[in-house]
Amino acid sequence: MGGTGSICCYRHPDRPTGIACARCNRAICPECMIPASVGFQCPECVREGQATVRAPRRTTGLQVAGRRWGVVTLSLIAANVAMFLVSAVSAASVGNVPLENYDSPVFDQLSQWPFGVNLFGEWWRVFTAAFLHIGPIHLVMNMLGLLIFGSELERQLGRVRFLALYLLSALGGAAAIQLFGDPRVPVAGASTAIYGLLGGLVVLMLFNRQDLRGLLTLIVLNVFISFLPGVSLLGHLGGLVAGLLTAGILVLTRRRPPLQIAGLAALAVVLLVLALTVPTVVVLGI
Repeated sequence: MGGTGSICCYRHPDRPTGIACARCNRAICPECMIPASVGFQCPECVREGQATVRAPRRTTGLQVAGRRWGVVTLSLIAANVAMFLVSAVSAASVGNVPLENYDSPVFDQLSQWPFGVNLFGEWWRVFTAAFLHIGPIHLVMNMLGLLIFGSELERQLGRVRFLALYLLSALGGAAAIQLFGDPRVPVAGASTAIYGLLGGLVVLMLFNRQDLRGLLTLIVLNVFISFLPGVSLLGHLGGLVAGLLTAGILVLTRRRPPLQIAGLAALAVVLLVLALTVPTVVVLGI
């Protein structure tokens, strides 16, 4: 034991010391001293301090990607890629080349075939066709456009409004194909929705008084490409117009959520009526 008047470690009473814990001021010996930012602390104070410190949040690669590119954008890309893989497996199941996914039972059942919608009531085709692609190059090009334009629009509009813009644009493209397209030719691709995203960007840039020349040049070039054989000009123009209308509703009603919901719902109803109830053969006079 220490002599009379000596100060001993509170954990080791037989060890005199001249050091005290910087936090609780209890005497501590060299064995109990733990370096701190200022002086030394005893083991109990160190444990108490660690208990009050929140552990850093662990973030996964998916969370980082979601913050960078947008959760809805990445989810839509994943859905399109998944559908391509499903159609590729379907093609292989009947003995065809997997990359020629358009030659598969799944593609036959889900692509937009106007006759199938009008005459046989296969209404789902106007929705599912926007998640199908004709070969890997078609898929990659559309997904690149979705990643670039979708991430920017999701950042500006928010997840729900961006998803509404995407889906209504796809529906607008489908309605144009149903009304004016060749009823015998199946169509597929997310480009109807992506053209709608371009239309949405036009509206937002006009609202923010930004320079539109670069974007308009891009749209004109893409419309020109749409005249090439095998490309759905009607679907692209229908998606573009639907995107312009949807973004216009979002901007004009930005401070009145109930009116915004009503406007989007009304547009959806009009597009559905055009796509599902007006026979293509009547419009074309066939």
